[in-house]
Formats: sequence, structure tokens, C-alpha cells
Amino acid sequence: MILVASQRGGAKQLGTHLMRTDENEHVEVHEVRGFVSDDVTGALKEAQAASAGTKCKQYLFSVSLNPPETERVEVSAFEEALARIEKSNGLEGQPRVIVFHEKEGRRHCHAVWSRIDAETMTAKPLPYFKNKMRELARELYLEHGWKMPTGLMNLGKADPRNFSLAEWQQAKRMKMGAGELKALFQECWAISDSLASFRAAIEERGFKLAKGDRRGFVAVSHEGEVLSVSRYVGKKAKDVAERLGYPDGLTSVDAAKAQIAAELRPVVQSYLTELRAKRREEARPLLAAKRRMTEHHRDQRSKLADVQSHQREKEVEARKARLRRGVLGLWDRLTGNRARTLARNEVEAQASFKRDRQERDQLKAEQLAQRRALQRKIITVRDRHQVEELEIRAEISRLAAMKTVPNASLTEQFNQTPSTSRQQANTPRKPKGLDYEM
Repeated sequence: MILVASQRGGAKQLGTHLMRTDENEHVEVHEVRGFVSDDVTGALKEAQAASAGTKCKQYLFSVSLNPPETERVEVSAFEEALARIEKSNGLEGQPRVIVFHEKEGRRHCHAVWSRIDAETMTAKPLPYFKNKMRELARELYLEHGWKMPTGLMNLGKADPRNFSLAEWQQAKRMKMGAGELKALFQECWAISDSLASFRAAIEERGFKLAKGDRRGFVAVSHEGEVLSVSRYVGKKAKDVAERLGYPDGLTSVDAAKAQIAAELRPVVQSYLTELRAKRREEARPLLAAKRRMTEHHRDQRSKLADVQSHQREKEVEARKARLRRGVLGLWDRLTGNRARTLARNEVEAQASFKRDRQERDQLKAEQLAQRRALQRKIITVRDRHQVEELEIRAEISRLAAMKTVPNASLTEQFNQTPSTSRQQANTPRKPKGLDYEM
């Protein structure tokens, strides 16, 4: 499983994040160990209070454990991995909390340790913890027989299209997947051998090539987003300059934005507005099914918890009844019957604990399978919508490349009445679809 670890502070913020039910369909507090408080946020605040006697600012060690989404992973497997994380980082016996999250048919685990040693009032050192997490992740993939990500096999073979958080956020604002956006730019680069061919390829896909503030090449989308060409094609600036030359002859970013707004924005907005409205309509039944499934699964888990609690109480009472009192109880102590009864009770209690855990694991596995089936439908719809959006972007490029009326600018052409403009542009019927956010 993928292990993501960090040293951090912010006890209250982390506690709130771990217990968020608006972002996760199910949140289960698995363990709160070594704290006076029995809730997650209270426990992490205790760790913060303990750190006040030290100079440590990053008093928490947070790890997320993410198994392959298609694999059924028992709680015991998570517990074993957590024990190995503790041992490899010298955190054995340290206070910790463990929380399970489920979302979109996937279950993952969050564990947070206090780094503060209460006896020495110092923070536990965590040297090379990222390397240790990486090595342990490789071991877990091999031991469980899971398909290992290529990037985890060898650092040199990591996907070259990996993107930063800033790039992902920018792509999200554009309603386009970040990986797809990088692939688009790299495909344009691969089929180009000059500035003219790269410019034609990028503009065919709805972008305009321009000169950035630092004299570099940038691409401007019809939403006004400015994208660094070197970053998105995955090349150094000097490599871009060797193939494309210098952008001195290109228009500025502001001029490109103005040109795009004058030429295309009215048409684009009308197309995309209608498309996204239809997307929301199509998404409604899927979102409703997701909500119903989440509520049903929560109800099932609650009922199982009630049944197991009632059964556990009956079994505890039955075991207590075996321990006789008074003279008979004294006789049992003298003859050793009480010790044997206690041993029997302990064995039965352990068996009951394992039985209850297996029942909970089985129910969660069945629910995760149901949620994955629904998620496959959602993903299918999302993929179709991405194709539809790309088709609209291609249409935008086609309209921009159309010949204009002599002595008239594109602005004048698109300022005509909608019916006349659409007739001249020979625009096909608008695409149908729904939003990706499901």
C-alpha cells in the first residue's frame, strides 16, 4: 500500500480533517491509545499540550495508508503495517490515534502518533522516515502480491507526466484533468518540429501561444488561464528555445486574452453553460444513488454494532455466571476450578472478539464492492464528459480558424445576432453531458 507520511503540528485542524463526514462517506475511529481523552481531536490537543514543554513545533507524525482500491484488505493487515511503521521509526508505545475513511468505494487508514516522549520531554527523532516509508511500501506490495506502481519500483521510471499541486489546481479550474492537460501539451510537442507547427497544434486544441512576462512561451486558454509551455511539455526552457526559437514575434498574454475574449468567449460560454447544465441534470440520479447507498451502509453498520453489543453483553453475563460465589466460590479457588473457568472465559472472549471483527470486515467488504460498482458507473460518465468537453474545445479552435468577412474583424463577426453568427459558423448541434463533480 502507498504510505504518505509527514511531521506536522496543527492538532485541531488535523483532528477536524480526520473526522470530516462531508468529504468521506464513512469515518470510523479505530483506536485512541495512550491519551486521557477518548476522542480524536481531544487526543491530538493533548499531544499539542505535551509539546508545550519542549521546543518541538512538529509534534505529530501523520501517516496515511492507501491500499490498491480493487483489493480487499483486512483490518489486521493495516494493524500489521502500523506496527512495522512504529518499529522502523522508533515510535513503539507512543500515543496514537487510528481512523479509517471510506470514499468512492475505497478504504484507507490515517494514523497519527505523538512524537513527545513523556519521560524525557523530548521529541522522538524520525531520521529518513520518507525513505523508510517507501521501502516498507515496496515490501507490502510484494508480500501481498499486489501490482506495484511503476514509480514505486524505480525512482527513475516515475511517470514523467506527474504534476504539482499548483498545476492540478489550475487544471481543475479549467474543468480538465491535470494528467490529460499535460498529455495534450506533450502530444503537441511530439508532433512538432518548429514554432509554426507547435503553434498550429496547440491552437487546434483551443489554446493560443503567447509571450510570457519572462520572455518564455506560454499558452493561454479560452478561460484566461496562462500555462507555461516548458512546464507542461516537461522540457527545460533552453530545450524549448532550441526547437521554437524566441517568442519575440508572438503577442503578449494580455493581447492574447483580449483576442480570445473578442473572438470566442460569447460562443464558448453559451456552449459550456448549456453543456454543464445538462451534465448536472444527468448527474442527479447518480448523486442520489450515492447518497442512498451511503445512508443504507451506515444504517447496516449501526444495526450490526447494536446486535454485536447486545450479544456481547449476554455473553459477558454468561461468563460471569460461571464464577460461583460464597462457599462454592471458595471451594472452586481451592480446587483450581475458578482458574480453569477464568481461562475458559478468556478464550471465549477472544473468540467472540475475532468473530465480531470478522463480521464487521465482511460487511464492509460487501459494502465496498457495492460502492465500487456504483463508482465504475460514475467514472464511465465522467470519462464521457471529458471527451465531450474536448470536442467543444476543438470546435472553439475550428471557429477561430474560420475565414472572417472581408474588412471585418472576428469581434464584429461574433457580435452579430446569435442566429446569423451560428449560421455563418455552420456550428453543429451543442453537445450533451454532465458535470464531473460527483
